[in-house]
Amino acid sequence: MKKRPNQRLLNHYSAWKYVVLIVTLAVMLLSAIPTWYGEDAAIQISPKAGLTATPVELQQALNKAGIETKRIDHNDIKTIVVLKDESQQAKAKSLIAGMVKDSSQVALALEAAAPQWLQSMGFAPIKLGLDLRGGVQFLLDVDMDQVYRAHTEQLSDELRADLRKAGIRSAYISQDESDSLAVRLPNEAANNEVRQFMAKQYPQWQVRSSRGDDLALLMKESEKVQLRNLTVQQNLQTMRSRIEELGITEALVQRQGEQRIRIELPGVQDPAAAKSVIGATASLAFYEVRTSGGMVINDKNGQPVTVARRPVLGGDHIVDARASFGEMGVPEVNITLDSTGGRIMADFSGRHIGKPMATSYSEYSRNAEGKAKQTNQIISVATIQSQLGNRFRITGAGSLQDAQELALLLRAGSLTAPVTIVEERTIGPTLGAENIENGFAALGLGLGVTLLFMACWYRRLGWVANVALVSNMIMLFGLLAMIPGAVLTLPGIAGLVLTVGMAVDTNVLIFERIKDKLREGRSLAQSIDRGFDSAFGTIFDANFTTMITAVVLYAIGNGPIQGFALTLGLGLLTSMFTGIFASRAMINLVWGRDSRREVRI
Repeated sequence: MKKRPNQRLLNHYSAWKYVVLIVTLAVMLLSAIPTWYGEDAAIQISPKAGLTATPVELQQALNKAGIETKRIDHNDIKTIVVLKDESQQAKAKSLIAGMVKDSSQVALALEAAAPQWLQSMGFAPIKLGLDLRGGVQFLLDVDMDQVYRAHTEQLSDELRADLRKAGIRSAYISQDESDSLAVRLPNEAANNEVRQFMAKQYPQWQVRSSRGDDLALLMKESEKVQLRNLTVQQNLQTMRSRIEELGITEALVQRQGEQRIRIELPGVQDPAAAKSVIGATASLAFYEVRTSGGMVINDKNGQPVTVARRPVLGGDHIVDARASFGEMGVPEVNITLDSTGGRIMADFSGRHIGKPMATSYSEYSRNAEGKAKQTNQIISVATIQSQLGNRFRITGAGSLQDAQELALLLRAGSLTAPVTIVEERTIGPTLGAENIENGFAALGLGLGVTLLFMACWYRRLGWVANVALVSNMIMLFGLLAMIPGAVLTLPGIAGLVLTVGMAVDTNVLIFERIKDKLREGRSLAQSIDRGFDSAFGTIFDANFTTMITAVVLYAIGNGPIQGFALTLGLGLLTSMFTGIFASRAMINLVWGRDSRREVRI
């Protein structure tokens, strides 16, 4: 009998829907399995480290020191030493560091313990946050006063040059604060000329009248906000580069507040080494040496060196730096410049052959009052013998270790503003393991009680809900492992526990609607169909409003708050999928065969 247009089959899914369901669950299961295996402690050795030992010789050296290994993977990209005991990781790193030329290229790492066939498919375990894995957290403050002062000094120099060009000789410019200038002018005509110049060339500066014909130049608040955003963003990129140089691949670097940066380094057991690189603000600059008319910077021996006020070249043009021993056995840093820096250096050195050029090393620190102060030091003064290009070397950095640290900082980039560590927290791996155990114990207890309740209360339909709930957890773990940048934290585990209740709530709403339809005297087929349809609107509204909260928490929160928001948001999506789609598919297969019939709507 043919179906009439106003009739449809109840509780029927097309074959492609079952295929989508099965494939999705299979992929999510494969993605979740590596998390069950966990990760092994390992040591990562970069080819730049200069390891001369073969994997066999390396393993023999480790075994001789009482360090057991699972395997050693060696390729052109890196060498990974996977250890059996995590407590021996620091000892193994110290041993390997003594077998390489550049110990900064030897880093602690974690390798997935899952079978190789799973890893070859691109599946990896869930990344654990600082509170679960242990590690160190830094909170850094970006000193914007130095940035404002640098821009104000630049304006002062350019304004002096323009006033001389305009014939205004008796003008006097002084810097009152980091973001303001005082301009003393001889007459009203000069006042008007400066106002017009500032309005045309520097609209980001506000011009106010001071005493008589004098002017006060103030940086606008909008310009400060823009400078702050650019500076913090550039420092974020520099910090990420520095952490990559350390070999830490799972670090979290993000902005916190207006001018602070939070860095989490899960699994780091040597916070001092990370701190020395992350907190450092070292940079190089190359100056023309003068006999007078410039500024004075002392060298390492405390002797004054007069150099030009503006450097010929800054550290922002350095693209590579390597430490080595020179011909005389003195440690040196071989520097490679970008194309722009190479052109500037070539032009300058070509015009100053036979004249000295100074290399300045600068860093920032905080004094007793908590204010940032800059320390400059001339580390070398050399006579330019020939025209330099984009590759040259400098000496005077100190020992080989000092040269290696300087090279690492230069490779990672110079900070655009000084940063200081205002807070440091360390979480031991034992505490992290305890958090994992307690968190998943709570998740297991909540899941077990929920499964028992649903099986007893809803009988046959309860088992459908239980299968959907287990599928939901598999999908959630699979998604967390697949999404780039997703990190599971202790509050994230709390989000998983909350997801259990919200996921089963979807089935509770559906099953209660089915019961209501049965009490109205409808057939089982009609009750199932109407129950799912009538419950969908309520389920969608409840999950959508909660999703808004999760999105807002993730957008404005940081760290643990984002971890909670992430698991909550993903849990809402998976619970909708399993609670409605998967549950309906199972009910159609089990009860739909006997009750499926043509019903007039």
